[in-house]
Amino acid sequence: MSPPVRIAMWSGPRNISTAMMRSFENRADTAVVDEPFYAAYLAATGLDHPMRDEVLASQSTDWSQVIADLTGQAPDGAAVFYQKHMTHHMLPGVDLSWTAQYRNAFLIRDPARVLASYSAKRGEVTLADIGVERQGELFEREADRLGHAPPVIEGRDILIDPPRALTALCAALGIAFDPSMLAWPAGRRDTDGVWAPAWYDAVERSTGFGPPPDEAAPPALSDELQRIADAARPSYERLAAFRIGLSSGSAQP
Repeated sequence: MSPPVRIAMWSGPRNISTAMMRSFENRADTAVVDEPFYAAYLAATGLDHPMRDEVLASQSTDWSQVIADLTGQAPDGAAVFYQKHMTHHMLPGVDLSWTAQYRNAFLIRDPARVLASYSAKRGEVTLADIGVERQGELFEREADRLGHAPPVIEGRDILIDPPRALTALCAALGIAFDPSMLAWPAGRRDTDGVWAPAWYDAVERSTGFGPPPDEAAPPALSDELQRIADAARPSYERLAAFRIGLSSGSAQP
């Protein structure tokens, strides 16, 4: 049996990362996994996230065991193994050598939009919580390994034109686009993390990618959240320069 195509999609919170997982899971050839390092991250940091105890009980808290599971046999022998990862879960000191076996892609969103959504779920937010700077570090690491920029996709671009954006993303990942990625049944999945009740209410109601939100005006942020957004913006803009489908995507990292 040929080894699976392993895809690591690196995102921060409050993007369309779970909808993207739905999209890939709706392919007949694909298995997915939802934030497999979440419990290890919570155990290492001691952070108090919604449903913390349930998360810790649902996954291994041992980084090395998680990596062994991810790089082993794909579930059900799937030809494509899509993994939804949060960049901030990759704390300093975590071995990243396993990512060289993967086709790594980066899902981005304007940090001000991320913060407006994230702060509604968690009252206290730090720069590290939204993972934008860590996403930039992982991008640079992968670009250095490849000798060119890995795929970068903007969540809003997918919502504006899902067929075009997903076709471009699949081409960049070296797999065929499948129209089944455009729609899926509503409801929860067995593959959803145990934390779904705290975070996934909107995606559970969805049957496809929704219309893009009205982003004509910047979101209203507190002074503290605006400070965080400003600190994250250079990393976001660095990746945004390589968005798939834009003329700037030909730039060199």
